[in-house]
Order: sequence, then structure tokens, then C-alpha cells
Amino acid sequence: MAKVSGKIFDFRLFSKLMIFIKPFKRTYYFVLLTAILLSIFSTITPYLLKVTVDDYIRLKNYEGMLLFIGLMLLALILEVVFQFLFVFYANWLGQKVIKNLRVKLFEKIIFFNMSYFDQTAVGRLVTRAVSDIETVASIFSQGLFMIIADLLKMVLVMVVMIYVDWRLTLIVFSILPIILYATRLFQKSMKKAFEEVRLQVANLNSFVQERLSGIKIVQIFYREKIEYDQFVSINEKHKKAWLKTVWFNSIFFPVAEISSSVTIGLLVWYGGFNLISEGSISLGTIFLFIQMSQMLFRPLRQIADKFNTLQMGMVGADRIFKILETKSNIENYGTKNPGSLKGNITFNKLHFSYIQGEEVLHGISLDIKSGETVAIVGATGAGKSTIVNLLSRFYEYESGDITIDSISIKDFELSALRKHVAVVLQDVFLFADSLFNNITLFDSEINREDVAKAAKKIGVHEFIKSLPGGYEYNIKERGVMLSAGQRQLIAFLRAYITQPAILVLDEATSSVDSYTEDIIQKAIDTLTQGKTSIIIAHRLATVKNADRIIVMDEGKIVEHGTHKELLKVINGFYVKLHEVQFAEPIPS
Repeated sequence: MAKVSGKIFDFRLFSKLMIFIKPFKRTYYFVLLTAILLSIFSTITPYLLKVTVDDYIRLKNYEGMLLFIGLMLLALILEVVFQFLFVFYANWLGQKVIKNLRVKLFEKIIFFNMSYFDQTAVGRLVTRAVSDIETVASIFSQGLFMIIADLLKMVLVMVVMIYVDWRLTLIVFSILPIILYATRLFQKSMKKAFEEVRLQVANLNSFVQERLSGIKIVQIFYREKIEYDQFVSINEKHKKAWLKTVWFNSIFFPVAEISSSVTIGLLVWYGGFNLISEGSISLGTIFLFIQMSQMLFRPLRQIADKFNTLQMGMVGADRIFKILETKSNIENYGTKNPGSLKGNITFNKLHFSYIQGEEVLHGISLDIKSGETVAIVGATGAGKSTIVNLLSRFYEYESGDITIDSISIKDFELSALRKHVAVVLQDVFLFADSLFNNITLFDSEINREDVAKAAKKIGVHEFIKSLPGGYEYNIKERGVMLSAGQRQLIAFLRAYITQPAILVLDEATSSVDSYTEDIIQKAIDTLTQGKTSIIIAHRLATVKNADRIIVMDEGKIVEHGTHKELLKVINGFYVKLHEVQFAEPIPS
């Protein structure tokens, strides 16, 4: 958890927020103006009451009294008008700022490299993008501007009190330090409490998101009771964090209320005694000070409450800017954007580590010719999928290089590189939308006829047409309405429709049955025709027909050749893999 500074206002953070306020500067200054005018008109009303009591009601001057009542009514109407303008535009500004901030945050997140997501819980990112950003809006709607308006009101009140009677002012000021001290203690305590609240909210969101995403695993292994108990524990911590804020509120507000009541009592006692003794303090002045003491103390109580909102907003802003300032993006300085590629790939002395000091690839060198189908096989952890991740620049390699048609992949514009390299993964992710949108991924350049034509070529058109609604069939979240094999076929169609120069199949047939595998194999044959293809596989039956097979072990290439050639290598790695999978020795 980040260290809590206890500052009343973090100017460093606010200066960062000001960047998002710049497009709405006129509204920002208008809200400040309405705050000033609101303070003026709210202060005028009690002073007009004093004048009315002392100069007109006491002297029974009813015409003058009606005039001042009219002035008080006008001041009240203007106060209401500026209150409306202040509240509306402060909230309007807050929503405009967080809309742009949320867009900026989402844009930052989606361009992070995969290593960032390896180390960061998705639930925490959801918390930052949703609830934390909402608290930032409250900085403007309920926090900062409200506090400014209250402070201006307090300054005007103190000026008027000093001008009218310094003796009664001293009575009010004698109680003021108590409330100021209590407010300061309250502010520091609430800052720490809200840091803890935000932490527990993030933990709760992360836990719920992960368990709901993995609900099948929870139920398969009968972990409902265990996960329930864990949730109860996390929820208890969340409750305690909030109760701590309730505890501080329960202490502060009674102290502030008692201080206010004591002040009124002292004003009535001293002012009434002076009035009875025919001193210089008038009845209107006593009314004025009773009202203004409340106008002075009430904003203090409200400032403390609004300060809670401001603090939560600042905590949320701090968390958001930490993400915005995170340097975890794939550097996209490339300028190459060729219309087409031949697909010649070269891996040259490639070194890579997911964790610093724990190298996964040890100087891999490999040439793949245009139109060639190369299979990469090996035990789990050999580094097969890592090669794919580096080719698509999901991660950055440490040394060496990868080139396509003699151009370093770092020199390609990132979107251009990924446009020419299509990847089909073992775990197919589909969105809760129509099949058509899942295939095209909302690419406006791909129409229905293109999709149907491509589907017919790889043999999935009939399967799609058999579904209710055909291409408009909603497959629900993560494609749960389809079988594993059907999802795989949609992934193939998604890759084929883009007509990439390079096709990568990463364990694309490992989780389907034999019947579906035959259909998928036919789709693969169509898919790989005329394209440079890399097939990552555990199951050797799927790679027999590859032009070349690359065998990897512990981050190194240990063998390469055709299926028949590799089977002739005595005690070779490929031979051992073959014997394990087919449970029979290779005939000599």
C-alpha cells in the first residue's frame, strides 16, 4: 500500500488532473466565479437581517422593513440560482474530465505488453477503470469546488464579523481553534482510512472477478465452501476498513456540534447581558452573530465531510496516474508498413527471459522460408510458445533479432506487423456478441459476403448456418454456447479472413476430439496453403506433414528435419517424444 502523506491537498496530483481540465477551461473558471458569487450572496442575507432588525423593525419603520425584506428575497433568489449553476457545472466538469481520463487509461492498458498482465490482477485494473475513476469525478462535483466555496464563505463571514463587533468576534474565534484542530486530526485519520478502503475494494473486486471467471474450476474441484470462506474473510476486512471511517465520523461530528452549540450559548449570554445593560451590542447584531457563527462552523463540518470525498478522489487519482505513468508498453517506433509480405522469417541468436536472470530462450537461430510450414515441438516449458509471443511482439526480446523479409520486426509499425501475422491459440477467446462480430472483430472493411466466402473455403459455413440466426447467433460470454471444437473453427476463420502472410497455430488442435480434429485438419490445410506457417504442437500426429520439424528442449533447438528424418535419429529427442505419445518403439 502506498505511503499516506496526510497532505490537505496534493498539488502534484491536481496539476496532473489540470491537463484533463484544459479543454474545459471556460467551464472551470465559470464554476470558480459561481463559487465566489454564491459566497457573497449567502453572506449578504444575514447582514440585511441585522439592518432590518436594528434600523427598521426596532424603530417600527415598516416601509423600510418591506424594502429590506425584498432585498433579502432577491439575495436569496440569486443564491439559489448560483447554487444551481455551481452544482450543475461542477458535476458536468467532473463527468467530462473522467470521461477523457477513462479513455486515456483504457488506451494505456490495452497497449501494455503481456508481462504487465502476467503480474497484475485483472480485477484491480477493472477497479481502477471504473470505481477509482468515479471517485475522481467527486473531486470536482463534491470536493474541491465545494471546499473553495465554503472557504470563501468563511473568509467573508469573518470579515463581516470583525467589521460589526470585535468583542463577539473574539468569542467565536475562541472556539474556532478547537474545531480546526479536530478537523485536522480528522483529515489525517480519514486519509489513512480511505487508503485502506481503496485497497480492500481492489482486493474484493479482484477476488470476485477471478472466481467468477474460473467458476468451472471452483465447482469441478468442489471448492465452493473454501472460496465462500475466503470471500467472507476478504469481505470482513472490507467492512472493517469502512467501519474505521464511520468511527472517525462518529467522533468528529459530535465534537463539532457541541462546539457550535457552546458558541451560540456564549454569544447569547454575552450579547444579551450587554443589551440588557444598554451597551453597544444591538439585538440585530446578536442575530447576525448567531447566524454567522453557524455559517462559519457549518462549512468547517462540511469541509471535513467533503474533504473525505476529496481524499478518496485523490487516492483514486493517485492509483490511476500510477498506471498512466507505468512504462510497460511495447515501443512502437517502427515506420515500415508494407502492403504485402513474402513471409521469410529469421530468428537470429535470440535471447529472452520472462523473469530477469532466468533465461527462457538461449540464442535461438532459425530460418523459415516463404510459404514453408514449420512445426515446433518439444516438452512443456521448452520455449515453443515463447517464440510465437516474440514474433508478434507481445514481449520484447533482450538480444538478437527477428526479421521478416530482412526487416527487423521492431522496424514495423506495430499494427502492420500484427496485421500480417495471424495467431490461433489453444485457448480461444470469444466475446459475448454475434458470430459475425467475433469473426471480423468489428473490421468495417470485411463484409458478410467475404466472411461467408472464407467460411465455405475452410469448411465451416454449413456449421454456422445450422445455428439459430446463423452469423448473427449470439455466442454469449467467452463463447459458452459453442463446443471447444466449434470455437477453434471460429478462431481459424477469424485468422483466415485477414489473409495474413504468416500464420501461427499455437496448440490449436490439442483440446478437441478426433472427429473435430479431422475437420480442423482440413481447415488447417486450406489455411496454410501459400502462407508461411508455424505450427506449435505437443501431439506429433498433427505435424507429420510439415515441411520441417524443429525440436526444442530447455530453450534451445536440439534437432530439425522432416518427420521421417527425425525418426531415424537414434535416441533422438523426437524419437523419445514419439515413443511416449504412441507407446511403441520406432522400427529399426
